[in-house]
Amino acid sequence: MDVDCERVLFSAGQLHERVREVAGEVNRCYAGKRPLCVGILKGSVIFCSDFIRCLSVPAELDFMAVSSYGSGAVSSGKLKIKKDIDADVKGRDVIIIEDIIDSGFTLSNLKALFNERGASSVRIVTLLNKKSRREYDIQPDFNCFDIENEFVIGYGLDYNEKYRSLPYIGVLKSEVYKK
Repeated sequence: MDVDCERVLFSAGQLHERVREVAGEVNRCYAGKRPLCVGILKGSVIFCSDFIRCLSVPAELDFMAVSSYGSGAVSSGKLKIKKDIDADVKGRDVIIIEDIIDSGFTLSNLKALFNERGASSVRIVTLLNKKSRREYDIQPDFNCFDIENEFVIGYGLDYNEKYRSLPYIGVLKSEVYKK
């Protein structure tokens, strides 16, 4: 798998250090509270696991699987919930844990959904923020890294269900996805 990586953006050490720092910010923000953390499957699983272990606040954890894509590579423009959370968000502080924000479509819709369901607050924690791709007015409340518009893999991020297990985040060689 490493042969398909053009270069490493963030090493395993850099990832773990920054995840601890961001979790510290969240701990301060939610001191005395019990937030509901919602990991967005599948890409955020590794980040979410590391992040949750760094929290000192008593957080509850749940997961959602969502998609805005049909069978192609172009968004359908509609959010499809493949797996919903089990927890009731009414009156809860919700923290959405996502791997990457690019257009902002998914997170914009999820934030609105949780607000409609009666959440007290909805904040976003993201591993990567790709500002140059933003099409919706949404920003992460807590962010590990800003990145340029590159195809990234590793640490949960994939291409065709490959590369998730890489311990770092790297840039995928263009010849791999342009075949």
